[in-house]
Amino acid sequence: MEQNKRQFRELSDETKEKISNSTRDRAKSAQHKQNISKGMIKYWETIPNKPQPSSGETPI
Repeated sequence: MEQNKRQFRELSDETKEKISNSTRDRAKSAQHKQNISKGMIKYWETIPNKPQPSSGETPI
């Protein structure tokens, strides 16, 4: 089964750079920015933090 949705909050630096480059130089109104911010706050409340490995376990 394919998973396209994000499972954890953390992203690789490479992925962050790709997102940053794709959204650069796009004009947005103040209202649009506010609506994006509200939507992202609501979205991130539903995504858990990645569990930390306990001692003795190897990270994934």
